[in-house]
Amino acid sequence: MGMIRNSLPGEDGFRMPGEFEPQDRIWMIWPERPDNWRKHALPAQKAYVDVAKAIAAFEPVCMLASVDQMRKAENAFDDVPGVEVLEMASDDAWIRDTGPSFLVNDRGELRACDWRFNAYGGDVDGLYKPWDQDDALAGKICDMLGIDRYRSDFILEGGSFHTDGEGTILTTEMCLLSQGRNPGLTKEQIGQRLCDYLGAKKVIWLPDGIDPEETNGHVDDVACFIRPGEVACIREENPASPFFGASEKAFQILEQSQDARGRRLKVHPVCCPRYPVRYPADYAVESTGLAIPRIPGELCAASYLNFLIVNGGVIVPQYDDPNDEIALRQIAAMFPDRKTVGVRTREIVYGGGNIHCITQQQPRINRM
Repeated sequence: MGMIRNSLPGEDGFRMPGEFEPQDRIWMIWPERPDNWRKHALPAQKAYVDVAKAIAAFEPVCMLASVDQMRKAENAFDDVPGVEVLEMASDDAWIRDTGPSFLVNDRGELRACDWRFNAYGGDVDGLYKPWDQDDALAGKICDMLGIDRYRSDFILEGGSFHTDGEGTILTTEMCLLSQGRNPGLTKEQIGQRLCDYLGAKKVIWLPDGIDPEETNGHVDDVACFIRPGEVACIREENPASPFFGASEKAFQILEQSQDARGRRLKVHPVCCPRYPVRYPADYAVESTGLAIPRIPGELCAASYLNFLIVNGGVIVPQYDDPNDEIALRQIAAMFPDRKTVGVRTREIVYGGGNIHCITQQQPRINRM
């Protein structure tokens, strides 16, 4: 087992690498929650399997499953080399937000941030109850790996920020300044905590995300670093689109921004689906009173930007939309040295997230 450090990662010489840096494996959680996933999560499980298989073509995957779901998860990957199923309890399946944010230093050591988690807003506007298993998840993974962790003193989710690994953080005001997370902290204090825990020096604040009713606007639907000095950002050209305003504001701010090293950011546009994704008319989940309802016809936050960068590849959401191929070409052009792979993820979007939300990368370390 690792230990809980009382210092700060930045003080100890640790940083969170960029997602584009070499990785050791990807972590995921098997979905099962019947009041968030329809049909006892069977369609969502298929989508998770498809994502895991796409990743496993590039690097190993560790899939966490509850004791009740272990047999089903193991059977799903019987013929898939590179996917290991491990037993661990959780409240839902968003490991980007509940798992550890891994850190490295120049001596080849691995540690992690263990953020406090309250299901995206706790009693103010949280999405589900309980969340104690999710809040404990990062610590259990760190203990499994035998690495030290930094237990944060504030609420945060991994999908609410991106890092370039060289001192710059991307995030949104809509999320980090929401009343259900850290209302006692100022914007400046939150920015400083991000830098202290992620080993960074500068935060670039974007105003809004595109899913205010889900995560209060996580940045991983809007913008991300694709390499130092370069970012991808959604670009919605239709003023009637519900995502137009957030897209325009984010793009304009990024075009005018410099990173922590003084580089003017190069911004790559990524289109949005031509047709907004909405819950189908027959969509229904179990009613338990412990999770927000999923209502037919309501808008879903479907973004091609919610992709995952892996060793040698990029795993990209697809929606059976006319812009699917355009998005794949745009993203492939940003990553000429990686293979771009599309995976159909509507069922994941219906649960409130996408490929980036359901994965967490563990960086490769260079041992001395």
